[in-house]
Amino acid sequence: MSTVLIIGASRGIGLELARQYVADGARVMATHRRPEDSARIRASGARPVALNVLDGEACAALAKPLQNEKIDIAIISAGIPGPRSAGLDAPSLEEFNSVMQTHVLAAMRLIPVLAPSLIAAQGKLAVLSSGLGSLARTTQSFSWLYRASKAALNMTLRAASSELGPKGVVCMAFSPGWVRTDMGGPGAELDVATSVAGLRKVIAGANASHNGKFISYTGQQIEW
Repeated sequence: MSTVLIIGASRGIGLELARQYVADGARVMATHRRPEDSARIRASGARPVALNVLDGEACAALAKPLQNEKIDIAIISAGIPGPRSAGLDAPSLEEFNSVMQTHVLAAMRLIPVLAPSLIAAQGKLAVLSSGLGSLARTTQSFSWLYRASKAALNMTLRAASSELGPKGVVCMAFSPGWVRTDMGGPGAELDVATSVAGLRKVIAGANASHNGKFISYTGQQIEW
């Protein structure tokens, strides 16, 4: 039985990841920030773990329950949209800190904590990025704070892959597509089950050649 840890599983893609991995027989630990979200995770069959990714001490404390764990798959899914600017609207300091800390600082705090358990299992680390974080594909400025944060997350993953790849961990950044969730909105192209099924398929088939890559839920490699 594989062990899967999903960071940020209260709703949307994270919760669907928990549901699908449980349905496939995996042992799933899934984190949530608010106490009221634990019931939803428990109903999926996953084990809820309280974690506020903006709390540095809480991120560091995750090392204790993971001390004797081998994590086959760890997915950092926590995310927020930030201000949906149409152009070059300057974010407030509060908005900037909230988005950057959620997408970038949290990953930089959590990856070192997850590393020993991933190395022990020769596992796989995935971060949920976005096609909007691709420098090569950028032709518009809307949601530029979100874009900047996902580009920074991509660099975080790429740097981590240089350390963890030689130790047997396959590290990948993923674009889940534009998904109909609370964040993606009702007009998005994909239902969440389709996106997650694609992500899981790519993760299942990933090997050393995928380390340090930016990949779509369809398996297509994306330019950084």
